[in-house]
Amino acid sequence: MRDAYPVLERYAYLNAGSTGPLARATVEAIERGRHRDLTEGRGGPRYIEEMLAARERVRAALAAEIAVPPEKLALTSSTTAGCNIVLAGLGLGPGDEVVTTDSEHFGLIGALHVSGARVVVAPPEPERLLAAVTPRTRLIAVSHVLWTTGRVLPVRELKDQSGLPLLVDGAQSVGAIPVDAAGCDWYTVSAQKWLCGPDPSGALYVAEPEALRVALPTYFAQAGYEPDGAFEPKVGAARFDSGWIDPPSLAGLEAALGIHPPWRFERAAELAARCRELLAVRYEVVTEPGQATLVAFRWPDGDPAEAARRAYDRGVVIRDLPTTGLLRASCGYWNSEEDLERLLDALR
Repeated sequence: MRDAYPVLERYAYLNAGSTGPLARATVEAIERGRHRDLTEGRGGPRYIEEMLAARERVRAALAAEIAVPPEKLALTSSTTAGCNIVLAGLGLGPGDEVVTTDSEHFGLIGALHVSGARVVVAPPEPERLLAAVTPRTRLIAVSHVLWTTGRVLPVRELKDQSGLPLLVDGAQSVGAIPVDAAGCDWYTVSAQKWLCGPDPSGALYVAEPEALRVALPTYFAQAGYEPDGAFEPKVGAARFDSGWIDPPSLAGLEAALGIHPPWRFERAAELAARCRELLAVRYEVVTEPGQATLVAFRWPDGDPAEAARRAYDRGVVIRDLPTTGLLRASCGYWNSEEDLERLLDALR
């Protein structure tokens, strides 16, 4: 599997929490599609038919990643796009409240801020989040895995105990840990991260498509429309599709989704645990044991961004988390113990 990712020949790539490594098969599929566009053009009945068929294959493959029916999945460009689709469709107002954590990525918290509702922020602990709920709360919106520490939140528990609609940011979970999104109301996917798809790519699970307003329609949202713009939404979650995805990118995403081995989650968890163990000898690791595949640690000397740049110059790809003083390593199944040793050497 390491041979499938050429970047590993040069770098200890520990940054799938931002963007995953590209497999050779993914890039080859994209290049074949680009060459066809170059020589045969980007139009004609066969071109459109094959594009539509590819969309449905990718939809089915992404749905399988989170154990939901394909008809409940929309194709989007990112987790941020999915969050905006949901929040725009809910039509929240000043009299409404949304409960979230104080550790969310801007892709979620920014969308909450402009939703029109009052945003109530609590520490990422189930009891604190549930305590923040009031009669005005319309929604709980949290990450399944926190982008800062890799902590796994019990999203189904929050849904069951609150009885409220639940929007889950799945940017750091899908492809990194096993995910079953059934039981959530909305669950977003960033396919360019742990699924190693081309950038940008993603998806949105919608448990009840007919119950959410289509507030950001695209051409792919409608089954038919009138001259004044009135339209009939497509059946299912396809009504929330973000829009055009070029066929080469679809081919690349399909190839990426087909390459991951069945043992990926167990191997990634083993490496994350080992990474945490090694780093803890010299640094303050803020990621608790037994969480997901992100390992964050406090940089004790100077600027973390500069430390990440120096590590890159030494062949190790990690990232700093702005304003936190933290560095973060992302451990995927494609990594090795040698990658972790290279990380420690680069930091020294």
